[in-house]
Amino acid sequence: MLVVLSLLLLPWTISYPIQESFLQCLNSISQPSIPFSAFCSQNDSSFSSLLQSSAQNLRYLEPSKPKPEFIFTPLHESHVQGAVICSRELGIHMIVRSGGHDYEGLSYVSEIETPFIVVDLSKLRSISVDIPDNSAWIQAGATIGEVYYRISEKSNTHGFPAGLYTSLGVGGHITGGAYGGLMRKYGLGADNVIDAQIVDVNGRILDRAAMGEDLFWAIRGGGGASFGVILSWKIKLVPVPPIVTVFTVNKTLEQGATKTLYRWQQVADKLDENLFIRVIIHMAPVTDSLRAVITKYNALFLGGADRLLQIMQQSFPELGLTQQDCIETSWIKSMLYMGEHPSDATPEVLLQGKSTFKNHFKAKSDFVKEPIPETALEGLWTRLLQEEIPLMIWNPYGGMMSKISESEIPFPHRQGTLFKIQYVSMWQDGGKNAERHIDWIRELYHYMTPYVSNPRTAYVNYRDLDLGVNKKSNPSYARPMLGSIPPVRKTRGNFWKSLES
Repeated sequence: MLVVLSLLLLPWTISYPIQESFLQCLNSISQPSIPFSAFCSQNDSSFSSLLQSSAQNLRYLEPSKPKPEFIFTPLHESHVQGAVICSRELGIHMIVRSGGHDYEGLSYVSEIETPFIVVDLSKLRSISVDIPDNSAWIQAGATIGEVYYRISEKSNTHGFPAGLYTSLGVGGHITGGAYGGLMRKYGLGADNVIDAQIVDVNGRILDRAAMGEDLFWAIRGGGGASFGVILSWKIKLVPVPPIVTVFTVNKTLEQGATKTLYRWQQVADKLDENLFIRVIIHMAPVTDSLRAVITKYNALFLGGADRLLQIMQQSFPELGLTQQDCIETSWIKSMLYMGEHPSDATPEVLLQGKSTFKNHFKAKSDFVKEPIPETALEGLWTRLLQEEIPLMIWNPYGGMMSKISESEIPFPHRQGTLFKIQYVSMWQDGGKNAERHIDWIRELYHYMTPYVSNPRTAYVNYRDLDLGVNKKSNPSYARPMLGSIPPVRKTRGNFWKSLES
């Protein structure tokens, strides 16, 4: 998820042209001075490629969608300070982009607040790993794959519990929680942040001591875009064994996928906390005119295959895991495996920082507290077969996720949560039939209502504007969704009250 900062617009209009006024303002307050090459306007030949460089959802790159006046790529943290100050002084709406996994395009699209600019943090990506201190400072523009690589350069027994998809931008990823294959052992990425630097609305750079504990609490897990521009995180490294084990086991409906998935729901959150087994549900062609539902069990275990097989035989024999299914590897290579990189990829691919997933899509999410009945699963299969490219990912909770209080950080999905569902509909015909696909996923989401948490909850990094209403009373990319504030709000009452006043 990307970091988005909506600044209060001042009542006067800005002078023309915007870019020259902005650059003049920046150079009057920023040191070192800013080269003109840090700007890319709509008239520049490289504008489209830069705009699309980290954008994931092609729905928001169509010609009809609003575009920023220009993209500013800061080369120094002081440039971000200047951008905040000048955007406010000139009355320009500013959007900050730290990565590419923005489900509703709010890091590069705005309809109501015009003119707008994008501040792209991709040049601020330094990573400083301190193994003796078990910590690292990482700038917001780095990807989580780069973080993993830089840690592995220094140690094969240290890791960090964050995302499985390695092109995730660190700045926004951690603000929403940051979950992944180590979450059942060590919690979220946000649970393992020990300091941070942000630029507040007044252009001040604040660390944990300067911002205070309430603000430091708020930026870890609740979507930090509301509170400032994330410049960098100081993270706590966690121990990993030199050998870990991964596996993938597929089950079709004919192979008992329904009963196996029902059993997974009963055990996934209770398994050994060193074991993370997610389920990816998708379609596979059988013939030119026939498709089948595939449930794919994709797992990471912090240990060797022999111990894993013992645990699976005791706790989840229904999956039928065998020695041949297990691959022993290093933690860094397990991140390539879980991130679905090609089997011959080397860890250096993580330094490319590029998303392999670019498509037109709509996504939603849910949290589940009771196993979904087999009859409901059968209804789910029927609905999935109606869509062209449906995808569901079920991620298990439990372990450390159940041990951390729901008020520790603003991420309340803790004890009692069995797993999280991500729903995705993808299509390849652009905007031609977009509404049909979006209608399908909305109907699927409605079908799941009786089987998920009540009141219904969602993962903030899977931004879903159906859950919010803009000032035109329609869900849209036109305006960031504020949504409901989770129950942990009451534990930080004075802080939330000050934000709302």
